[in-house]
Amino acid sequence: MGDVALIGEPLVLFTAGASGQLEDVEMFHKSLAGAELNVAIGLTRLNHKVQYISKVGRDSFGNYVVNELKNKKISTEYISRSHSYQTGVMFKNKVESGDPSIQYYRENSAFTQLTADDINIDFENLKILHITGIPPAISNQITNLIIEIIMKAKEHNVLITFDPNIREMLWKSRKLMISTLNQIASLSDIILPGLSEAKILTGSDKENEIAQFYFDKGVETVIIKNGPEGATLIEKNKSSQFIKGFKVDEVIDTVGAGDGFATGVLHGILNDTSLNEAVMFGNAIGSLQVQHTGDNEGLPTIKRLLKYLENS
Repeated sequence: MGDVALIGEPLVLFTAGASGQLEDVEMFHKSLAGAELNVAIGLTRLNHKVQYISKVGRDSFGNYVVNELKNKKISTEYISRSHSYQTGVMFKNKVESGDPSIQYYRENSAFTQLTADDINIDFENLKILHITGIPPAISNQITNLIIEIIMKAKEHNVLITFDPNIREMLWKSRKLMISTLNQIASLSDIILPGLSEAKILTGSDKENEIAQFYFDKGVETVIIKNGPEGATLIEKNKSSQFIKGFKVDEVIDTVGAGDGFATGVLHGILNDTSLNEAVMFGNAIGSLQVQHTGDNEGLPTIKRLLKYLENS
């Protein structure tokens, strides 16, 4: 088992080769995407052992996913294959400013059929289980599976980290989204919401009120992301601390910034740094990610990260 386990859907991403609407673009670049996969790639580049739990089709795109994971040195031990369902795909346009438009083709994908029979996780040497709020949006079956995995991980004293990573378009209703994500948050040790996400989930945009909302549910640490400004670290029974972000001259693509942040925080925890330093790593990697096109191209190696920190 690796240092960190993640569960999520790997999507084959086709990114437009030129600016404009998707219907007008003729050339696309193929790569991998998925919030949990981005974190897995980021942690692997930082020399951590990662276990990725998922299901893909026994099709050409599924072969591509498995081969790319192996090339990136991410374990495929818990990647199962489906004969009946296909691998999920997504398309993203290229924009000069703001967020790109995204079209998903993941309904009834192989991942939606993932069950407990597909996986038998060894929790003995696992340090962190990282969950995001995207897979629970897919179905009650996936939600229940994730909760089952979390409960087993907690029995082995595995640290549970949770990034709500709200994708409201994937949910049947906002009410279901809020109740489900807060249920998962209540089972977590550390949560990493963006400020706007936290307002949706708690009804407050005041950081101390947000933190108290989750402390009352049993969470130990709340880290609230506030974009380029930085992030606020609030530990139970301690004063809040604001960790300033990194100045970026040009933002090229904001997709994956939150995954970069999570990568940095987990990297710090795995290296036994203080949580302040872990959040600083998160801010740094998030700022690197927005300076690159693609979901994970900006995620650094340890050498590049240290150099970036030295020069910032």
